[in-house]
Amino acid sequence: MSNNHTYRSALPPGTNLDEGIRAFFETFYKTSDTPDAQDAYADSFTEDADFVMASKKGRGREEILAIRKGMWATVSSRLHTPIKIFPFGSGADELMLYGTVILELKDGRKADVSFL
Repeated sequence: MSNNHTYRSALPPGTNLDEGIRAFFETFYKTSDTPDAQDAYADSFTEDADFVMASKKGRGREEILAIRKGMWATVSSRLHTPIKIFPFGSGADELMLYGTVILELKDGRKADVSFL
């Protein structure tokens, strides 16, 4: 990982966001990039959470945990960069996050993907 990499997201000018929400995303993406942090990843969600990532869907901790483990089946490393959080109004608890992830696959291929 680059020494200047950060998991801290920017905010649009003049926007306020609860610091706990911002800190949650910093921790979440650090955890996402740690292959052996399966339980910590699943702990980021409520026990009955609905989880959707591309075509993968699950409900509850056990299904999220299974999806998480599968996400590392062909990936040797990933590095998320959450670039900017867009709250739907100042102080809102609903938001959109834009970022990128660099994946290195176990077969040596690499991918750089944007996400919302």
